[in-house]
Amino acid sequence: MTTYMAKPQEIKRKWYIIDAAGKTLGRVAATAASILRGKHKPIFTPHVDTGDHVIVINAEKVRLTGKKLLKKEYITHSGYPGGLKRINYATLLKTHPERAIEKAIWGMLPHNRLGRKIFKKLRVYRGSTHPHEAQKPEIWPLEG
Repeated sequence: MTTYMAKPQEIKRKWYIIDAAGKTLGRVAATAASILRGKHKPIFTPHVDTGDHVIVINAEKVRLTGKKLLKKEYITHSGYPGGLKRINYATLLKTHPERAIEKAIWGMLPHNRLGRKIFKKLRVYRGSTHPHEAQKPEIWPLEG
């Protein structure tokens, strides 16, 4: 008995919608990362991109529990002296809520060529509308 290895040409991709309204950031990110990676499929192979496309809508309505909204920070550095920028998540969710979800999902994917390829199948939108109706996306049931 040999272990099944998925081949890139035999993978069928679907599109899923995750509604982030009222859901916690970590739960939305973990679910999206799992779908992007393909872990929900029986043909999952760690070194092959077997995942599906994910559309996250209502990014501005995602929740953070406890005091994370004020204490958790998004940190970037330009590489130059004094180039450190800190933005707390309350400000980030008001200005760029898509970045908060993208950063959370990116942290849950592999940090290599495969992870960068997988991340390109993610689309995050601020409102409840998206331009991907032609792909006939299915709604992914998300608890909590």
